[in-house]
Amino acid sequence: MTHTMAADNAAALAGSTPPWPLLKAIARITNAPLSGIAEQLREAMHPFAGGDALVIFTEECTGRPQKKAGDGDITAGVSITELQQLRESLAGTVMWAGEAMIAGKDRPVLALTYPPSNALLVITNPDAPAAPTFYSSSPASGDGPGGIAAESTAGSGALDMVRYLWDLAARRIQEKVSDAPPSYLVESRAASAERLRVTSELVDLHSTTLETLVAASRSTSIDDAAARAAVTDLAARALVELRTHSDRTAEQIEEPVASAFERLRDDLRPLTRLSGVDVQFIEPPLNGRALPGEVAVAARAIVRGLLLAMMEQPEVRRVRTQWDCDGENLLVSVRDDGNGGLSTEAPAMGRLQRRVQALAGRMEVDLLPGWGSDISVVLPLDPPAAPGDVAGWNLAARELEVLQLLAAGQRNRSIASALNISENTVKFHVRNLFRKLGVASRSEAIALAHSRGLR
Repeated sequence: MTHTMAADNAAALAGSTPPWPLLKAIARITNAPLSGIAEQLREAMHPFAGGDALVIFTEECTGRPQKKAGDGDITAGVSITELQQLRESLAGTVMWAGEAMIAGKDRPVLALTYPPSNALLVITNPDAPAAPTFYSSSPASGDGPGGIAAESTAGSGALDMVRYLWDLAARRIQEKVSDAPPSYLVESRAASAERLRVTSELVDLHSTTLETLVAASRSTSIDDAAARAAVTDLAARALVELRTHSDRTAEQIEEPVASAFERLRDDLRPLTRLSGVDVQFIEPPLNGRALPGEVAVAARAIVRGLLLAMMEQPEVRRVRTQWDCDGENLLVSVRDDGNGGLSTEAPAMGRLQRRVQALAGRMEVDLLPGWGSDISVVLPLDPPAAPGDVAGWNLAARELEVLQLLAAGQRNRSIASALNISENTVKFHVRNLFRKLGVASRSEAIALAHSRGLR
């Protein structure tokens, strides 16, 4: 039966012309790097959907959540907030056509989701698909904001092809992120600077403001009139900061380490004044190397997060934070005088750890029973060097991941946590690395990895 079907298919193919342009377009999608997959997908989809721009939104790629191709005005102007709002409005819908806010304007769009990864595809100003069946949606149907749900039927060949190509691309993005090579990790660190400068500090700054407002409202050490005055002053300054923040961060490519630390102290001064905790600031040297924008933003956010986590311990009365710079790294130290009971498993600590790792840094937490918590953070000031040729080592994907973390100075426990595997599995991979690299120790493996640009 199988042989007969294969023969029939071969005969049918021999009597027709294979769709080589489409097949080649599919091959280009499957082989494209993450940075080029949007362009290849747009090229493949354009004969079926048209449109002047294509945007992919997937949070799996933390450094580059948007992948875009087409009209520069649209691709440059579309925001993560717009894409998040559109995706939320499409809950439970796989394909939708209508008008949505994209790049600051209501535009006709064709939107598709990919439920396994919660990814979103948006095509702006699409052509009318070939013979689709559209059904009017009600506001409660979940099909989208004031649009129409597009349902694929036997006659909607163009929509079927668009859907197929999107599913293919979304699956490939999942696979490429899960098997991220060194080049992708380097790209992610550089690309994350854009998102960090635009959003992260604003979020962290105003979350601190809200914490301070709550602290002022709850404080028993000041009377109601003083609390109202403090809250009013904080809110007014926060509004001014909100209006000027974007311009300042857009211009701020680098920041002197001393002024970056001074901004941290200014941001935290109201909280430290009202919380009852004595926060001591040990200043960095005035002639320290200037910090790249994403490092300055991350360092302030990390210290804020650690300070808030430490203040949640009722026995903490004093916290000391210190910055230093060795020319290659920003060295951050935060220590409290509690009983050493800081929860390292708390979600907030996990978010801070991931933020450190996103900049190829490392964070070490020492809990000293009866003496407090001592946390040190090292943030490299330069992005990792472009990795050299490591193909000759014949490393499996997981072995390469372990080697990258090993080269970054991570211990077995940290590597296991970062890769969600056991320490015994890490030891197994390290032994294999020693054998394949022809080395006898971790220091030799790290030195060899550094010589190939892995850091």
